[in-house]
Amino acid sequence: MLYKRVLVITILLSLYTNYLSAETKAIASSDLNGNWHLRIMDNMEVRNARAILDFDMDKMTLSGFDGCNRISGTLKVTNNIYTTSPLVSTKMACREPIHTYASKRLHETIKEGFTVIEASRNGVDGITIKSSTHELFFKKMGDTKKWF
Repeated sequence: MLYKRVLVITILLSLYTNYLSAETKAIASSDLNGNWHLRIMDNMEVRNARAILDFDMDKMTLSGFDGCNRISGTLKVTNNIYTTSPLVSTKMACREPIHTYASKRLHETIKEGFTVIEASRNGVDGITIKSSTHELFFKKMGDTKKWF
């Protein structure tokens, strides 16, 4: 009887450990380069906000579109925590409530500092950017240089 309990506990711990390691797999900085489309924010579907982050790890910059405005800043990485200089942003009004929702939370997440891990949501591979208050899932976009 004791053997069965120990075996069950061992199996559960193994599954939990595998789950945690999958959840916390950091992504290499060079793999962040490129454009990332915001898909899910705090468990809410926000693809229609059309927010995009563009990481340039060679220049250590972050730029993009927050759903309402263009944004840019300088990146710093310390112990796998990303921080930015205060973001520079245009000052256009948001069109729809979803844009306002995404813009506000994206700025909060970046301002707080965030970690980046590999993730998969609804069968889509991407990254999760996580701060102390928000969790954002992004999907990598195609090579924009081919669009011109």
